[in-house]
Amino acid sequence: MKFWDKMTKKQSEEDAAPEMTALEKRLAEKAAQESDEGADENAGPETLTEAQEAIAELNERIVRLTADFDNFRKRAQREKDEARQFANQGLLEKLLPVLDNFEMALTAVKDADPSVRDGVQMILDQLLGVLKESGVEPVDAMGQPFDPNLHEALSQEETTEVEEGTVVQQVQRGYKLNDRLVRPARVVVAKAPGAAEEAPTED
Repeated sequence: MKFWDKMTKKQSEEDAAPEMTALEKRLAEKAAQESDEGADENAGPETLTEAQEAIAELNERIVRLTADFDNFRKRAQREKDEARQFANQGLLEKLLPVLDNFEMALTAVKDADPSVRDGVQMILDQLLGVLKESGVEPVDAMGQPFDPNLHEALSQEETTEVEEGTVVQQVQRGYKLNDRLVRPARVVVAKAPGAAEEAPTED
């Protein structure tokens, strides 16, 4: 039995009414017996050393719980920030074909009336400006070393004009949203010319 339980029991006995009926005595004895039986199951520290050890263990548990809660709070905040940053990704993916069509239109009207060409360019620049404010960046690969994290190689082209592994043609521009790749740039990559084929020998 805990030492403070013993003191409480003793004080309760001293404060008890001087007269008790037989039923009250039996109930009190039964309650005391059950209390003694349960004391072993919920035994608290009986010495100062045990109490200090229990306090140290509780402090350690509090520290662990505090750390777990702090990690949970940081993870929840990070997920919230990511959800806010990339909420427009679905809209951007739907707009990518529109951007592609504008670029194809620019190619188609390069020899047309300058006012038409400049008008298409102005609309495309305006659209890209709005997207940039929302964290959208184009991935321009032309003339850059091939990067599998940003580029998708559609084919290779033999050439000696640039170093092997350099992008020689950008078929489709890529885009990033807040530094997350939404679509890789589709490119053609330079490779060194192969060895000349040997002429067939005559029998």
